[in-house]
Amino acid sequence: MKYLQTRCRALLLALVLALSLTAPALAAEPSASPAEPAAPTLDSAAQSAAKAALTYSAANSISWAVWEDGRITVSGSETAAQGTGEAPLPSSADLDQDLYGVGSVSKIYTTVAVMQLAERGRLSLDAPVTRYLPDFKMADPRYRQITVRMLLNHSSGLMGSTFTDAMLFDDADPAATDQLLERLATQRLKADPGAYSVYCNDGFTLAELVVEAVSGKDFMDYVQANILTPAGLDSTFAPGGSFDTGRLADTYFGADPCPLPQDCLNVVGAGGIYASAADLAAFGGALTGTKLLRQTSLAAMAAPEYARGIWPDDTLDLLSYGLGWDAVEWFPFRQNGITALVKGGDTLVYHAGLVVLPEHHMAAAVLSSGGVSTYNELAAAQMLAAALKAKGVELDESVPVIPQSAPAAMPGELMENAGYYGSTAAQYQVAVSADGVLSMRCLAYPSLPAQTFTYCADGTFRDASGAACVQFVKESNGETYLYQKAVGQLPELGVMPASNYAAVKLPENTVSQDVADFWADIYTLSVLPMNEKYTSQVYLAVASTGTEETPETVPGYFGAARIADKTSARYELQVPGTGGRDGQDITVSSRDGVTWLQANGALYMEEAGAPDLFTGDGRSYTTVQEDGCARWYHAAGAAGKTMTVQLPEDGGFWVYDADGQVTASSVLWGDTSAVLPEGGLLVFAGDPGARFHLSFQS
Repeated sequence: MKYLQTRCRALLLALVLALSLTAPALAAEPSASPAEPAAPTLDSAAQSAAKAALTYSAANSISWAVWEDGRITVSGSETAAQGTGEAPLPSSADLDQDLYGVGSVSKIYTTVAVMQLAERGRLSLDAPVTRYLPDFKMADPRYRQITVRMLLNHSSGLMGSTFTDAMLFDDADPAATDQLLERLATQRLKADPGAYSVYCNDGFTLAELVVEAVSGKDFMDYVQANILTPAGLDSTFAPGGSFDTGRLADTYFGADPCPLPQDCLNVVGAGGIYASAADLAAFGGALTGTKLLRQTSLAAMAAPEYARGIWPDDTLDLLSYGLGWDAVEWFPFRQNGITALVKGGDTLVYHAGLVVLPEHHMAAAVLSSGGVSTYNELAAAQMLAAALKAKGVELDESVPVIPQSAPAAMPGELMENAGYYGSTAAQYQVAVSADGVLSMRCLAYPSLPAQTFTYCADGTFRDASGAACVQFVKESNGETYLYQKAVGQLPELGVMPASNYAAVKLPENTVSQDVADFWADIYTLSVLPMNEKYTSQVYLAVASTGTEETPETVPGYFGAARIADKTSARYELQVPGTGGRDGQDITVSSRDGVTWLQANGALYMEEAGAPDLFTGDGRSYTTVQEDGCARWYHAAGAAGKTMTVQLPEDGGFWVYDADGQVTASSVLWGDTSAVLPEGGLLVFAGDPGARFHLSFQS
């Protein structure tokens, strides 16, 4: 199976977003939600920006709203047209489907809740989290230094995303949140608390627990009473809430025209909220005044929190963390003396962008089924630029230019920076020649030619166009970073600047040949997820990885983790921003001769450990293990037979063909039978002890 052959490499990534380009989408009718009349130029600009985001990201549908001075002035929705690529035409273009998952924009609701409790003297941002969560413990004594502020500015040092059982289909099980403290108890930190800001979901799930502990209320009950009701927001919900789930925009997997079941991200404070574009824009609008928070709290959220730790000197980037906000300095607003606060959010199927201009009492929200949050953020920013123009505020949107610099003789000591560099998602081999040429190879794609850069008088290495540069930076923590700077431009969506630490130099890690060979085998191992709930989206995600070439590895490393011995590899990269997000310590063990891996609580078993499915005399059964681990089987001798399943109350099954694609699922399609494919695999998952009765016909 293609996915299973690459799973050990995919373990090292939290999420991979594939960007594709499609033909322009067809326009849809304006949203049924009431909207105040707006100048045609603003409405046209909003539609153009939304259409561009829909097109570039191959989204299925998109919805947007602009809020100005207390009212929605522009709103609309569009769906992808047939024949425009892989994104299918939704089965229903019903514009009453106005709710979308806002993903990590949920973190702003959590931040507001924390700030409200701080205003009321119920908590202190700079107090340790253990004051409010006495059961919070970790296998690392530094956890006691983590403050509430560090949860909100991503500087806690936590590994990142403990998401086992978090992403489910049509299942509001809160186990991922309820069990977070137990799961963190076995983890260590990847950095000193406060050392630098690097995106971290677990920090906001902890903040959600802090809100509950301090307020004495369920998180969404608190949000409803203290945020949604005061702000007049009646189209904002969470999994398990009382609302018409038929309002949720349809979501899809690949080109399959059948909508997926309800997307439930059950770490609500980190990413689980649903909202309409109008409600999300109005929520952003509420943060331009003092309806929800005092001005001092709003200013604190908008402060450059990223600057408290290690960060590049040049901040012209898509990230500049505040409290909750992804960016508090956003092009082109900052360059025009205007504060713009930006937050993006992604689930596996929904994507969101929120941009707020507090000084001008404006906000814009763009939500999509399928797509990419960055494009939604850029579209929202374009809408607000048009809204400012309609009010007579002209922005200088000149594309930033990297100052020219001529090739020059390179100082010889820079050759010492050659070596391997890494982030969570990618590792690079960097060579520096005496004549000032830097070449960089991405080890994940060894067939691609190396990128080359030439040393220039300003100390940077430039590509042939001069539009992108890299530089070695020795930081205060003693680490050497590969800094990158570039400026991209998308028609209708504006400028995408990058100025960040792409990777950190990896120290040499010498291991014996025996240990190196052991981990080389692990790296190419086919593995199966074992402790995900039967409704988990992970079972569908296993079908999403296409064929990829065999990558090279950094000697002494398993992906981004430093190999310690035959049982463990430790994540030790120190990369601010997003390059160091979602680190994982990897532990290897053997059970009855079968290899198992564990990463931040998620369990995987090598595919060879899955037995052939036993069909008996036409009847059989399988039982979920007492530890809750799923049962995987090879179809083998059962291939071609029709299997009928008597499902237990809390259990489900998935069937995959030889290419790793789902051919049957009780969760996705309500299947109770399946024709078993040649070379396929099956998984049965459910509560411990759940029994599946099986029958077979040729």
